[in-house]
Amino acid sequence: MLFLRSLLFYIGMILGLIIWAPMIIIAPIFKYPKRYRMLIKWGYFVVWWLEKTCNLTYKLHGMENLPETPSIILSKHQSACEAIIYLKIFPIQTWVLKHELLWIPIYGLALKNLEAITIKRQNIRKSMQQVIVKGQRSLEAGRFVVIFPEGTRVAYGQKKKYGIGGALLAEKTGYPVVPIAHNAGKFWPKNKFIKQPGVVDIVIGPIIESKNRTCREINVLTEEWIEKTMEKL
Repeated sequence: MLFLRSLLFYIGMILGLIIWAPMIIIAPIFKYPKRYRMLIKWGYFVVWWLEKTCNLTYKLHGMENLPETPSIILSKHQSACEAIIYLKIFPIQTWVLKHELLWIPIYGLALKNLEAITIKRQNIRKSMQQVIVKGQRSLEAGRFVVIFPEGTRVAYGQKKKYGIGGALLAEKTGYPVVPIAHNAGKFWPKNKFIKQPGVVDIVIGPIIESKNRTCREINVLTEEWIEKTMEKL
């Protein structure tokens, strides 16, 4: 049954993306706020469909810690699950993603129209410059910037070295960091087809002020809070 439920979920998710395709194509004619609202409705649908087919939902903790003003969200990354849920729970946002995601049909065009910040891992120096320049532009435009400091999906219960990009953006711009911990990988495992039923716990941590702190200090504080919280999840 878990296989059939997961299969039904993927079928619906792909069909939903195809149905959204016309809106994705015409999206550039609209100003960004309206374009954003149009395109993220697919994410709303996926979250709803995930609950209906796989009985997988989420619970938020620490919502009072989320500032009303644009901030830099540094999050644990275990699967596509949390990234889709973030579309629903956080204010208008953009993301730092690997450039290869733009190659995915329809989905890649949606990311481009949503002005995602894409980086090429083979050119770290240039990528960091893009994160700072485009990230600051997004923050000043009123958008939250979502960054996964481990750089890739990491299996539930494991960790990788935290990259400096998000903390460097915080140091250069002075915008605060919001750390996020979650256990999405427990239910939507990395590179696994079957989705497990349950409740994903998403924990929003207290903001980490970036002013008068170096990027390394910011990164250490972020990693310490996230990994300590992960032990409880």
